[in-house]
Amino acid sequence: MKVSVLSKKLWCVHKPLVLLITPLLFSPLLVTLPEKEGKCLYVVVLMAMFWCSEALPLAITAMLPVCLFPTLGIVPSKKLCPQYFLETNFLFLSGLVMASSIEEWGLHRRIALKVLTIVGVKPAWLILGMMTTSSFLSMWLSNTATTAMMLPIANAILESLFGDLETLKQKCKSTEDRDSDVINGQSTKMHSLPSVASEKQMLSLDGTDSLSKSVDESEQSEMQKAEDIRSESEYQMKVWKGFLICIPYAASIGGTATLTGTAPNLILIGQLKSYFPDCDAINFGSWFAFAFPVMFVFLVLGWLWIAFLYGGLNTRLCFNKHDQRAEAEARAKALIEEDYRKLGPLNFAEGAISFLFVLFAVLLFTRDPKFVTGWSVCFKKGYVSDAVTGVIIVSILFFFPSQKPSLSWWFDPKASNIPYVPLLSWKKAQDSVPWNIILLLGGGFAMAQACEESGLASWIGGHLQPLARLPPAVAMMLITAFVACFTEFASNTATIIIFLPVIAELAFHVSVNPLYFMIPATIGSSYAFMLPVSTPPNSIAFASGHLMVKDMVKTGFVMNILGLLSISLAINTWGLAMFNLNTYPDWARPLNQSASFAEVHLPDVHMTNMTV
Repeated sequence: MKVSVLSKKLWCVHKPLVLLITPLLFSPLLVTLPEKEGKCLYVVVLMAMFWCSEALPLAITAMLPVCLFPTLGIVPSKKLCPQYFLETNFLFLSGLVMASSIEEWGLHRRIALKVLTIVGVKPAWLILGMMTTSSFLSMWLSNTATTAMMLPIANAILESLFGDLETLKQKCKSTEDRDSDVINGQSTKMHSLPSVASEKQMLSLDGTDSLSKSVDESEQSEMQKAEDIRSESEYQMKVWKGFLICIPYAASIGGTATLTGTAPNLILIGQLKSYFPDCDAINFGSWFAFAFPVMFVFLVLGWLWIAFLYGGLNTRLCFNKHDQRAEAEARAKALIEEDYRKLGPLNFAEGAISFLFVLFAVLLFTRDPKFVTGWSVCFKKGYVSDAVTGVIIVSILFFFPSQKPSLSWWFDPKASNIPYVPLLSWKKAQDSVPWNIILLLGGGFAMAQACEESGLASWIGGHLQPLARLPPAVAMMLITAFVACFTEFASNTATIIIFLPVIAELAFHVSVNPLYFMIPATIGSSYAFMLPVSTPPNSIAFASGHLMVKDMVKTGFVMNILGLLSISLAINTWGLAMFNLNTYPDWARPLNQSASFAEVHLPDVHMTNMTV
């Protein structure tokens, strides 16, 4: 059997092969590592392989922890199953429901057309505009809610530029089929020619020469036109993917700019107050002054990479060319302006949705902004969270009227009795929300729970001790890279909770300012770009059905490198000056002294107690 034939057959069954071979290939982990840690790492590797290869549906892979962790004796099911519907999932769900209401009444189309009329229709500038908007919103809102809001707007912009995606895919397929038909037709025609021309054919050759040239030129013109259509369709498909993938990445980047933007930033503050009570180096203002430039630098680098990879970065970005694509852009711009005029003034339903969205954003921002007192102080401490805010607002959508109420309707017997219609129906929400992504997020939380329960995270953290022999700058980069890789498979919140104590201990051993290691690790925990399960924003973008895992891996790998370089630049330049990182701080000494005191005097205390 030929190698090519065998490879095709293997590819046809590659998913079952991955399911069979992967458990056998990584089975040595069960016997070469400590029992619980080895079992947990084995399951983590299996899930990572299945997610990357899509050997199983992503949601089914996400449910593997329910099967494997309890049976292997790592985590009992009563602790594991609640991870699939945590508070974060409710916030995620409320953002998706809000996005469904925006889509239901076409508000996203109005916003999209307005944005298009302002920034123009060149893909690179559109990608930059969407990344800037997403990052700014995620500074104040959750990354999940921001992504859920921005994706419908992105889809509306893309449909205005390129038309329906399914039509675009069909156009590519039909073009390829047409090319194949032309080639096959030529091949048949060539085989049907006689090997030796007859006398009659020789006499008529001169008369038909011009006709043959005309036919050949017509066929070449059709083939060239089909090739141009195929090439342009592929370009538009690449831009479409770039547009979808830039939003979750920008949301993750933007969340690092403020303390309230993402959970790991607040966890850092809590850990500092716990381990170093006298540390007052970080507050909302100082964090923003440090992290916002990092976000800006990374956002620009990320835009350049995504625009380059997905076809938006070219000479057309700065120069106007009078070619076929420019004419198409001009027609699209005229069409967009005309479509925006056709929308007319804002109706009652759109106004209501806009108001509730703004209210949603304001309530999330003002609940507990840290730098001022939030409205959550009106309730019991720790009882009201972002999830509560989200569920309250989206619940209003299901009973708020979509038509302007009128008192005169009650007293007018001739008024039409139109049934009451709320802003959003449950059927619409049920159809719009990708429920499988809820399982995907739950799988990530369950994995993080198992890593903590089994001691795998502590075991991995213990292997960071050799970093004490490296220069601090190199150790910082390796720690940040390790945390960024680990958070690809676990939630960033769980990752940073697990590793910050280890990192603080490492800083003590090498006599380095703890902030020099802890700040980059905290920011790096939000830089998870390679897998759909890495972050809720990635999951939402992947749920659109237009991205593949390999697209996110290819784009996210370079994004991780760019993020690491941006953090290294910041912490070694303006970070050194802002936080005085080149000296060991006084606020870190009491912890060390108390630790040393405990080590020296604990035996004596123990002996005294025994004597008494």
